[in-house]
Amino acid sequence: MHARADLPIYLAAIGPKNVALAAEIADGWLPVFFSPARASLFREALAEGFARAGAPDKRARFDVAPMVPGGRRAGRGRLPRPGQAPPGALRGRHGRAGRNFYFDLACRYGYEAAAARIQELYLAGRRPEAEAAVPDALVDEVALCGPPERIRERLPAWREAGVTTLVCAAAQPEAVRLMAELVL
Repeated sequence: MHARADLPIYLAAIGPKNVALAAEIADGWLPVFFSPARASLFREALAEGFARAGAPDKRARFDVAPMVPGGRRAGRGRLPRPGQAPPGALRGRHGRAGRNFYFDLACRYGYEAAAARIQELYLAGRRPEAEAAVPDALVDEVALCGPPERIRERLPAWREAGVTTLVCAAAQPEAVRLMAELVL
């Protein structure tokens, strides 16, 4: 094994303070449930962190690498889901009522009522209902799933939102291959 002299450091963050911290101290940011349509919600925190870093060129070399659920999956009536469970953290699994960063993110994205319902169901032990309550529109915003043509059509929005690396979160090897083919 060869050691890298320039080992990059990434910070996973979704709350404004930690996004600013990522921009300040890390080489890249790993957002989860990143929505290209709502990338502007993170602009201020990123700018704050870059300013604190004191390196004028940091933004140009900073890697934005969201974990993107992806894959091809047919569906009827509902948006095709990625090859894994719907956004699990939105079900309330991470954090608790009153302190759940994923819940807060869904609210910042404009899904306050859905987030409240999902959390209520999940905390009541009604996990399948909580999963079913995740809005298709939210899944569509944070995932690249469905037929290859649809994924290909949506990729430019991710680039335009400042994404420099896609971290593909897919359970099936064929989904990972498909994503690699479409991105290259």
